Amino acid sequence: MNRRTTLRTLVAAALLAALPAFANTEVAGVKFDDSITLAGQPLKLNGAGVRTKVIFKVYAAGLYLSEKKTTVPDVLAVAGPRRVAITMLREVSSDDFGKAFMDGLNANTDKNERSKILPQIMKFGEVFAQTPALKKGDQLSLDWTPGEGTQCYLNGKKLGELMPDQAFYNAVLRIWLGDKPVDSSLKPALLGEK
Repeated sequence: MNRRTTLRTLVAAALLAALPAFANTEVAGVKFDDSITLAGQPLKLNGAGVRTKVIFKVYAAGLYLSEKKTTVPDVLAVAGPRRVAITMLREVSSDDFGKAFMDGLNANTDKNERSKILPQIMKFGEVFAQTPALKKGDQLSLDWTPGEGTQCYLNGKKLGELMPDQAFYNAVLRIWLGDKPVDSSLKPALLGEK
């Protein structure tokens, strides 16, 4: 190689090294970015896995936090923004998705706690009524932003109203992370256990 070619090669290598790495994690063919930004703050993929029912893969889910956490109490105590990202792997009616949501919420919150967040549970139920079905490939995200609340998005479009209580978001997280999670193999995956 001559000197000019060597110099070009070194410059190209330096430029490539300076580019940000866009790493991601793949679960059941769904790619989750290893980091995202929510409410102006960087979040890391805490873990990702697949929700199965009987033998069917229903959706892939990823949990994003400001820092990695491996225990449920630590996840629930995170002060910053959080996101649960769900990509549907099959079509599910909104009635079935809503029922599964309510079953998971009821199984992992006591009656007293549910009564405190009942208005938000009702509003969240209305979110499912807005969409006849979740189709394969649909992306649902449940975002918690401190000082604002929980906002649901379907394929990037807002669904429903903001729900202001952090206790509501934590109750939603316990659907997957509670003592009786909807899928016992998804819980450790979201907690980052390999």
